[in-house]
Amino acid sequence: MKSTLRIKKINGIEYWYEDIPYYDKEKKQIRHKSKYVGRNINGKPVRVRDALNSSDEISSDNIASDEISSPSSKPINAYNYGEFLPLQKIIDELKIEEFLGDLFNEKDRNMILAMVLNRVIRPTAMYNLKTWYENSALSLQWPELPLKSQNISNLLAKIGDSDIPSMFMSKILRSLGTKRTLMYDLTSFSSHSQLINLLEYGYSRDDSNLPQVNYSMIVDKEKGIPVMYDIYPGSIVDVTTLKNTIKKIEAYGMENYTLVMDRGFFSKGNIEELVHEKIPFIMPATMTLKSVKELMSSAQKDVESPEYLHKFNKKPIFVKPVTLEQKEFKINGYCFYDPKRELDEKKAFYSRLYDVKEKLEETAIPGWRNAAEVFKERAREMASFYVEKDR
Repeated sequence: MKSTLRIKKINGIEYWYEDIPYYDKEKKQIRHKSKYVGRNINGKPVRVRDALNSSDEISSDNIASDEISSPSSKPINAYNYGEFLPLQKIIDELKIEEFLGDLFNEKDRNMILAMVLNRVIRPTAMYNLKTWYENSALSLQWPELPLKSQNISNLLAKIGDSDIPSMFMSKILRSLGTKRTLMYDLTSFSSHSQLINLLEYGYSRDDSNLPQVNYSMIVDKEKGIPVMYDIYPGSIVDVTTLKNTIKKIEAYGMENYTLVMDRGFFSKGNIEELVHEKIPFIMPATMTLKSVKELMSSAQKDVESPEYLHKFNKKPIFVKPVTLEQKEFKINGYCFYDPKRELDEKKAFYSRLYDVKEKLEETAIPGWRNAAEVFKERAREMASFYVEKDR
């Protein structure tokens, strides 16, 4: 059985292949396999690399794709690319690269963009950033960025000691024409740094021995994207601390804003301050006020009425408008009831109750210890849900 040559066209380029017939003993039939021979150049199969290493003449048009374009070749390098496309589109639309270019030289600007893209795509420790960068298409787009830990630290220190963040936020706000915003009070973050004067000690969710800093994020209400941030020392629970941020917002020409705060801000004094200053706010209530307890008790009587039924994320939820009245203020709010959440919380409670019961049954009480004390020690806050059986 003789082999034959044939031409196969791939992506508009012609290649020669050798068709080799052979006998398949298992299937007892003649089969064929193909072997790549070379590019079709002037009617002859030519391996381009071989031609380049010899004295044969070959035009640049013919070797444009080389054997890298052929199915039998292997790429020398592969770079992460596709994951950058949506983010680079956002950067272009918001003119972020242009604004950074007004504040930094080209190399520093590209270093900042590389760090930002890494935070979004694949967060890594700063000492690993260079390795990530070298395996991405960024190393081709912005070659030879000095992304060593020391260089990154120096650049971040330069930014932190300047008014560059404020200048950048000003450019973004003017470009977007932001008028309506939501101001979110974010969770406090702890830090091991000893160099930041802004850090203070206070309530920390991570480690009570670490200093912390609190952030506020200002979001464009129409576009749903962050446009500004502000930093406060420690964990704040006093709305007067937020007034400086409000002044900054107003200085940028934004008059329509709403504060979105967590339940830590809920207090009679804070509400009085917000109402007096006519600052719109959204804040979950707590049971610290007697009037809140009474309001919740009253709302529960008919909150499941069909007139209060709505859908949120395709799930039913009951939302009833309520009014919280005090001698000093009167504010409107909502009481909501989520049937699914109630069911989930019941399941979690009963599961925990059963686990505690099993733990108590397996507990061996030493003769020298009081059984009631051991029970309270093991059951803790669940102790009130158990009763002693008569013997």
